[in-house]
Amino acid sequence: MGNKLICMIKRDSIKENIIGSRSKRNCERSSKRRSLMEEELLHRQALSMAIQQHQLSQRFEGSMSRRIGSTSSRRRNNNSSDSFSNSTKMLPEFLENIKTKKIVLIHGEGFGAWCWYKTIALLEETGFLPVALDLTGSGIDLTDTKNVLTLVDYSKPLVDYLENLRGDEKVVLVGHSGGGACISYALEHFPEKISKAVFLCATMVSNEQRPFDVFAEQLGSAELFMQESKFLIYGNGNDKPPTGFMFEKQQMHGLYFNQSPTKDVALAMVSMRPIPLGPMMEKLSLTPEKYGTGRRFYIQTLEDHALSPDVQEKLVRENPPEGIFKIKGGDHCPFFSKPQSLHKILLEIAQIP
Repeated sequence: MGNKLICMIKRDSIKENIIGSRSKRNCERSSKRRSLMEEELLHRQALSMAIQQHQLSQRFEGSMSRRIGSTSSRRRNNNSSDSFSNSTKMLPEFLENIKTKKIVLIHGEGFGAWCWYKTIALLEETGFLPVALDLTGSGIDLTDTKNVLTLVDYSKPLVDYLENLRGDEKVVLVGHSGGGACISYALEHFPEKISKAVFLCATMVSNEQRPFDVFAEQLGSAELFMQESKFLIYGNGNDKPPTGFMFEKQQMHGLYFNQSPTKDVALAMVSMRPIPLGPMMEKLSLTPEKYGTGRRFYIQTLEDHALSPDVQEKLVRENPPEGIFKIKGGDHCPFFSKPQSLHKILLEIAQIP
């Protein structure tokens, strides 16, 4: 009887362990399924936003692929306005005193015109005329990045835009991150078309300096990066020089989006493209007679992990702009993390005589 009782207890214990193990596995599977479903939902929401921005880009100035923005202010209902801005509406007199109302937004490496969607809405609500461009091989421009070899290639949409301005019309240029090299190039070649150039945590390089050199402290020297980086892309084959690079999602989170909202990060994850390497490694030729006469302003981001505040301080110290502004709590993408602060600074710069 005692042996039978022991056997029954053992069988019951084994049965309970089996049931408990199955229950645990089922819970783990259920948790994993929920996690995958949540990730898929977030991905779909971000993809929907990216597609919406694609569709918006078709509307303006006849462009098929390079612009998101407006050449005329659009009417919005109160609900639309409230979703982006709590700032006070500007009176008409505010704009009457500003000669240059058209603001051209140039994205940084890997991004596209889509990244400015909050800034575009805020500027339009204030009465400005924002235009965001896709640089070559970026955003919805179909060029393969392996064919973007020089800064001239990369900047062509901006060059075309400036060349097509009417008469003595001028614009305010805003360049983010690596896009700073493009607006420096534009200052050198079209100084008469640019009222002001705004460098947003950007590569404001000096003469004979490469855009990549600005990021050297975070990424290592260009030579070491070319030899050892696992992020390099060999678009023409592994036996040929690399043509671009693309950070992994984890690195992008830490470098670019340490303060940005989750939905904007998700949008970036499905929209960012490889970065053409040639333009980043090209030295700029900038002269005092052209680039040196341009009105430059710099916006620093104080929580930036991609271009640290110390590096930004070094840039403005070595190549002093006319004015310096700071965004507290802004990461490398303040158009996501601090859109209203960025908007306020752009309005301040626009009002400077």
